[in-house]
Amino acid sequence: MTNLPPPLSGGPPDEVPLPNAPLVMVVVQVRYAPILAIRSADRVAPFQEAIRATYPVLREDRVAHLVFGAPGTPSISEGLIWRFQDREAEWRWRVSLAVDYIALETRAYTNRQDLLSRFDVIVSALDSAFRPQEIQRLGVRYVDRLVEPALDKLEGFFHPQVLGIVGSELRPAAQQILTQAVLETEEGQLLARWGSVPPKMTVDPEIAPADGPSWIIDLDIFTTSGQNFDPATLSAMAKRFAERAYTVFRWMVRDDFLRFYGGTP
Repeated sequence: MTNLPPPLSGGPPDEVPLPNAPLVMVVVQVRYAPILAIRSADRVAPFQEAIRATYPVLREDRVAHLVFGAPGTPSISEGLIWRFQDREAEWRWRVSLAVDYIALETRAYTNRQDLLSRFDVIVSALDSAFRPQEIQRLGVRYVDRLVEPALDKLEGFFHPQVLGIVGSELRPAAQQILTQAVLETEEGQLLARWGSVPPKMTVDPEIAPADGPSWIIDLDIFTTSGQNFDPATLSAMAKRFAERAYTVFRWMVRDDFLRFYGGTP
């Protein structure tokens, strides 16, 4: 698609650090053609050594998958995910390695450069250990969650086109309002979800639900175009994706939002 309007095209704004940012999760994930050797602990050992100084805790997660074969005969298969964490309990950074994907996740995001530097290390280690041949998806996802007292300030935090009926007389009656859009960008596609979520509800099983109501901003920018696995190319793409997600985020929020969370616009 050509002639995309800002914020879906063009360069990013200057980054405004938010010391008290409401980010609850950031994920960078690469999917690739399955590599069965990743099931072997011996084959995974060199990858672990390459990242162990930063992610010393290793866990094995067994995940059940429902597989549909012949009509009426679904079966359960078990998948293995290696989890490399910065600490045992309440991890802040985690690398997840499966036969068909690798992901870098954080609950303690500080800045874009830190995220991208860590991502570069893990894809380089994966390339050295397993030589993936083709990527099937690259995605960068940011999830923010606003809770009280920020919920009383939504009209001042977001532009009217973002608020929708939240900025209308219907808001007191709304128990849940979630907007979802799939948008083309210069780099790929953006799956954007935002809105009001009731207590004890979450948009992702990896995110613990809040006790009270909350407002979610979930921005996932990705591409599914197949291409060769090259760490330098992946790092450059992840950087552009992160910048695009930030550009859309800044289009959504007003300066009062930035100030509330400690920024200086």
